Amino acid sequence: MSFRELVERYAETYPALSLVGNTPLVRVDLFAEEFPEVEVYAKVESFNPGGSLKDRPVLYMLLSALADGRLDATKTIMDSSSGNAGIAYAWIGQVLGIPVKLVIPDNASLERKKRMRAHGAEIHHTSAHDGYDEALLEVRRLAAADPEGVFFSDQYGNEYNWRAHYETTGQEIWEQSGGRVTHFVCGVGTGGTLTGTAKRLKEYNPDIQIECCVPDAFPGVEGLKPLKDPEDIVPEILDKSLIDRMWDTDVDVAWELSQRLAKAGLFAGQSSGAYMAGVYDVAKELHAKGQPGVIVTMLCDIGERYMSTRLWD
Repeated sequence: MSFRELVERYAETYPALSLVGNTPLVRVDLFAEEFPEVEVYAKVESFNPGGSLKDRPVLYMLLSALADGRLDATKTIMDSSSGNAGIAYAWIGQVLGIPVKLVIPDNASLERKKRMRAHGAEIHHTSAHDGYDEALLEVRRLAAADPEGVFFSDQYGNEYNWRAHYETTGQEIWEQSGGRVTHFVCGVGTGGTLTGTAKRLKEYNPDIQIECCVPDAFPGVEGLKPLKDPEDIVPEILDKSLIDRMWDTDVDVAWELSQRLAKAGLFAGQSSGAYMAGVYDVAKELHAKGQPGVIVTMLCDIGERYMSTRLWD
């Protein structure tokens, strides 16, 4: 069943599920004076009930598992997360009446952890110094130890992750931009947003450029996966053939752009700042060539989620 068919089916019993998706696309004029020929737009994903874009794939992964019998109330939903997916699992699991256990790095913001616990989720920590890949390895170990009692959602390898963005995010961007989008700037957490959105956009117009922002491994950018070193785990669902270019980014630039977004009235986290840094690089290149463009990116979550970090100091 499609994303919308599943939501319609289960929203009759759980109405809150119908709130996921159809987020606004807003014009962002941070660079309008410097690059007047380039239009920039962003999907404001904090309008989702869990406050981030992760509501889309988590909802599709869980509802598809419910529909085909892989998940029921006798099992515990389990996955690793940097925070936003964990919140999505927690609130959706609470709505469905199914317990949730999450493995997250211990540097995830306090606000995220409190939100997960508010929905009744159990949290298992791994060391941030071991990198986000350690959380992924740990959840696989825990799930393998209890295969009958756990539903391991596996957002890194679950096709319903990228399909959620293929069926919703990509279609929404195309329709809301009036088919004018020329560049899509994103990054890789699990690879679902980039893969699903890019696949759909390139079906509409294969000339749309997919620009990928890649952070350093440490200190990293919370929510984004490093992919520069050979030992970095590449998400199974990431289709790298869809990426036209990869841009380096770092936490300092991400924080600076998050703060600039806040001054423009758009309060989002550091991954959104990293994306806006990528948007700046693309816009600068277009300007140098004298070319117009319509760049679309994602504001992945809301800035309140980082009050306990140094982002807003």
